[in-house]
Amino acid sequence: MRALKLALILPALGLAAIAHAASPTDWPEYGNDPGGMRYSPLTQITPANVGKLKNSWTYGMNPQPVAGQPRGMVASTTPGGRGRVPTSTATPIMVDGVLYLPTPFGRVVALNADSGKQIWAYALPGGDQPPFRGVSYWPGDARHAPRIIFGTIGGKLVALDAKTGEPSKGFGENGMVDLKTNAIMNGFDKAGYGITAPGSIYKNLIILGSRVQERPQLGPSGAVRAFDIITGKQAWSFSGIAQPGDKNHPTWEDEGWKQRSGVNVWNLMTVDAQRGIVYLPFGAPTIDRYGGDHKGMNLYSSSLVAVNAATGKYLWHFQLTHHDIWDLDYHTPPTLITVRRNGRNIPAVAAINKGSFLFILDRVTGQPLYEVKETPVPPSTAPGEVAWPTQPIPVKPAQLSRGGFQMSDLMDVDPGARARCEAMIKESNVKTGTLFEPITFDRPMIVFPSSEGGPEWGGGAFDPRLGYFIINTNSRGNIEQIIRRPDGAYDFTSRLFRDNQTNMNCNATPWGELAAINVNTGDIAWRVNLGVTDNAPPGKQDTGRVSNGGPILTASGLTFIAGTDDARFRAFDTRTGKELWTYKLDYSGHATPITYRGKNGKQYVVVIATGGSYLGSPAGGDSVMAFTLP
Repeated sequence: MRALKLALILPALGLAAIAHAASPTDWPEYGNDPGGMRYSPLTQITPANVGKLKNSWTYGMNPQPVAGQPRGMVASTTPGGRGRVPTSTATPIMVDGVLYLPTPFGRVVALNADSGKQIWAYALPGGDQPPFRGVSYWPGDARHAPRIIFGTIGGKLVALDAKTGEPSKGFGENGMVDLKTNAIMNGFDKAGYGITAPGSIYKNLIILGSRVQERPQLGPSGAVRAFDIITGKQAWSFSGIAQPGDKNHPTWEDEGWKQRSGVNVWNLMTVDAQRGIVYLPFGAPTIDRYGGDHKGMNLYSSSLVAVNAATGKYLWHFQLTHHDIWDLDYHTPPTLITVRRNGRNIPAVAAINKGSFLFILDRVTGQPLYEVKETPVPPSTAPGEVAWPTQPIPVKPAQLSRGGFQMSDLMDVDPGARARCEAMIKESNVKTGTLFEPITFDRPMIVFPSSEGGPEWGGGAFDPRLGYFIINTNSRGNIEQIIRRPDGAYDFTSRLFRDNQTNMNCNATPWGELAAINVNTGDIAWRVNLGVTDNAPPGKQDTGRVSNGGPILTASGLTFIAGTDDARFRAFDTRTGKELWTYKLDYSGHATPITYRGKNGKQYVVVIATGGSYLGSPAGGDSVMAFTLP
């Protein structure tokens, strides 16, 4: 990890660098504030009355609902009822009484935040789709109206008039910019490239990551880029693969950096608007299970990188996984927090990767606030692979989900499911694995956590009054093995370590948890099971379930979270972790909710519930659901 003194780099920014002051009743960004705390000052809904929440309105995202089916059902995308059912993991934003959100039906819509009634809808041309997780709002300036701006799955950047939904004049060509430039595509013009998450707004810039391939090894660049929101012109670019001339370029041996894909920010970034810093969570290189063709530490893969938000100039980095050959992406949004220590407040950033290791770093220097030990890990036996000999493991906080598996860890929830898990291990000659043990060619290995990670992409939320970082985590694994394809390229196989008949994980419970970490001490304040297994035997249903989508917090002391594949929406007491309210959804809400106060004075909590997502829960809903007190 390297750090630079920001005082020598950044000019005195003052109040001019602070993002527009949104109303505290709104939810104007994915994380509410630019730093992604996902904390609302609203207090109308409290621990005492949250049990009275009712569904106030529901908006169906499908513009062509299926005839004869109840509301909330959607058609499959191919004739005859076969094919992918459109689902959503999006989080809406709310500004001045209007909700803005992408739908899985090729549209971005604006809704009345009090009633859910549609104000406008923009249909993307050519069958393109908006990003999976949300859109961004720019408040405008003296000459330009507010804009909704977002990247697309097909690799475009689109700006719309926030009031009308019409393409913004003067932005690119008819409100659209092609993101697939020669520099980005790396000579692979036919490769996939798109945007899956909302960009970060800093002044008149939108800062975008991207989704690139996970295989094969060579392909488009995962560089982060910033674009002028008024014109659409590129302002700067930062490559997650240290290029020639970068002091960290030697961390790529044998020219393994050339045309390498991966090392992208496929999820959300966050911004310290006052200091003019954007925090970039980079993923692993391709392929993310074998690194024999790109030996070395491989900076800035699986790292948090801080850059000047106005220029893209490197400030510091912290690598969470060296030479990542486990797909331990840094995939969650960096959460800007404040740590109280020895009577002073320390601006910090909470960074948690798929391995469930939470690193609490000084926001300005990148230095850990709690000890991190470079810990020896097992070497690789795969031909040509040289695993990095150590990995950074924080002394505090403790790892938040399972990091390995032994036969004594088999589940005991259901006797039939346990027997099938044992048979699968024996018949497939599966090897049990330990933390940071590389997978091999000779036999499949049980790897924890699974490729989705301990924490999922939703990440955590921060309560500044309690000093609690709240996050949901999963404990399930994959069975993986490296293979070599006929063309000589390396690849891997991967399947979930579960009983498919019951959808129960083969490892011991809990399979999903919600936890609070006191960032002022590094201790776990509380952790509770999150989710139930409805088809488990009586008395054994409190297993926890895997989840996808994160929590939000309110100043009244509530934590709201959906996410679980048991189709529930829940509220917890933030101080104690006690579950206070549960609502049974028709389909799971694999998305992060929001809360806001409407024009009518009521506080609402809104979540999108369609099922599906990476978790593969039953899909078929198209609902945006709002809850409020009677």
